Amino acid sequence: MGADLVDPIATGDQTEGVTRQEIDDYLSAVDEPKRSTLESLRATILSVVPEAEECVSYGVPGFRVGDAVVAGFAAHRAHLGDYPHSEAVLTQLGDEVAGYSCSKGTLRFPIDTPLPHELV
Repeated sequence: MGADLVDPIATGDQTEGVTRQEIDDYLSAVDEPKRSTLESLRATILSVVPEAEECVSYGVPGFRVGDAVVAGFAAHRAHLGDYPHSEAVLTQLGDEVAGYSCSKGTLRFPIDTPLPHELV
């Protein structure tokens, strides 16, 4: 985990029984405009995958469907990260993510610009 990661939640692979309040606590420790942008991403993820349960995966807020973590997000010093937990998702999006910095399983986006709904 990078030194620039905002991580008020204990690290670990996955935490069972994470409450919505713990994710709220994570977000409350994040400065604006990062917080509002991540709150927007959280709402979008839950609208796209309403059956998802919030969790912590690798020390950051995540979303689980059954036993699989399907998404996550984090605040960093100079960007925000969206983690679709599958390199295939970013590959399938192709040109739609061309304006973003991407690596295996990570889409980096500006701290003050929510991701478009179709990218989530």
